Amino acid sequence: MENTIVIKCGGSVLNELSEAFFDSLKELQNKGMNIVIVHGGGPEIGQMLKQLNIPTEFVNGLRKTTNEVLEVVEMILAGKVNKQLVSLLQKKGLKAIGLSGVDANLIEAKPIDVEHLGYVGEVTKVNDPFLEQLLDSRYIPVIAPIGFDQTGQKYNINADTAAGAIAKTLKAKHLLFVTDVPGIFRNGKIVEQATIENIFEMINDGTIYGGMLPKVKAAIESIAGPLHEVIIVSGKKAFYKANGEIQGTKIMKEAGVY
Repeated sequence: MENTIVIKCGGSVLNELSEAFFDSLKELQNKGMNIVIVHGGGPEIGQMLKQLNIPTEFVNGLRKTTNEVLEVVEMILAGKVNKQLVSLLQKKGLKAIGLSGVDANLIEAKPIDVEHLGYVGEVTKVNDPFLEQLLDSRYIPVIAPIGFDQTGQKYNINADTAAGAIAKTLKAKHLLFVTDVPGIFRNGKIVEQATIENIFEMINDGTIYGGMLPKVKAAIESIAGPLHEVIIVSGKKAFYKANGEIQGTKIMKEAGVY
């Protein structure tokens, strides 16, 4: 769907989404764009695990997910955070519907590495006809990245990679990563455009590190088929300009190639 934008909202920015951010969403809808939102919730999950004294650790940037951890992940993502975001969108006059990847067989998954990561999954299939039905009715699907397999086992899926897989399946025009910063910074300035080659250079020289790493890796994996660019934008201000330009760091396959 060429008129579709998939937006991934990071857990760190969910409580800081500005009025201007929601205005940008309205502008996009007014221009005839369909919007799908995938969200994280890492800080809230970490807080709840701490309160419940459930041990947690990260392996290569992914939260190791035992059965106990998975229950909390699902409770926070599909329950608290999902419904908060849906009610926020509706309060701003946007039609939204909250889902987890388990609803309507939305996200099928398989384990990445049970031994080291437990129930952390990667996406194997997305129920795109169901999403398209919702988009045709002008709903914004708000998706918590919990997947499941044929046995009914649930999996915790990194929200960046879930958003990338959904964008690829829907043949979305854009994939946006909404963060608490307006893009990738290099020497104090925002990098407006970067090719995949540039991204690898910035990973190697330490410009890109920490929480930005899974975003750019998901971006690189997503840039295939009709998806020609991924944009990292800020949730703290408007990202959609009157001239139709989206403000942030654009990541492309290679310079000038669309």
